[in-house]
Amino acid sequence: MAGAVRGGIIAAGEGSRLRRDGFTAPKPLVEVAGVPLIGAVLSNFEAAGVTSITIIVNEEERACVEWVRANNRASLDIEFIVKTTASSLESFREVTGRGPAGPMLVSTVDAWCAPEDFARFAAEAARRPEDATVLAVTPLVADEKPLWVTLGPEGRVRAIGDSRGGLATAGVYRVSDRARRIESAPPLGRLRDYLGWLLGSDEPMYGEIIETVVDVDRREDVASAEALAGRRAGRA
Repeated sequence: MAGAVRGGIIAAGEGSRLRRDGFTAPKPLVEVAGVPLIGAVLSNFEAAGVTSITIIVNEEERACVEWVRANNRASLDIEFIVKTTASSLESFREVTGRGPAGPMLVSTVDAWCAPEDFARFAAEAARRPEDATVLAVTPLVADEKPLWVTLGPEGRVRAIGDSRGGLATAGVYRVSDRARRIESAPPLGRLRDYLGWLLGSDEPMYGEIIETVVDVDRREDVASAEALAGRRAGRA
């Protein structure tokens, strides 16, 4: 059940590409359709029934902490880690190392998708084996350097890094307890390297597809996410 799982948000990146495109706010506070990215991700966790969440931001993003505290719904129990990390993997390990044992639902702050799609991923991922790590993957690939994923029968991940798979990671994960706590991983620089190492070390790994998710790194990504939000609002 998704509600029994702790959530984690990785929001410690510098957002350098958005700054080069003229955005002055810290990346978690960059708005899509009038809502800061951090607010959109918190709404996603609420939609999935996850109420205990650990958020990591870098030391230059204290305004993000203030925004969340000022706008937090009483239903969410939020823990902050304020730390400038050297990599996405270090941020991932900081977040996933917190909280009780068991799987953890983790999202990067720049993985923009609709709450109902996030909740659907959380529900489908929860049906996978308890000891498995589940990756959200998408065919909507707009990333400059996507992490490609190849799925086999029944959604099992067969390969990471092979572009022939046609799907890319979407920045949302259900991380097994083993993957959260493992101490024997080699020194690796990036989260993508860690995921590849996990797969190679026989971590059971599955993929669940989110059709429309945008990795918000550039001005055109903000526009793409806003277009998706507008279409959904129109259908509603």
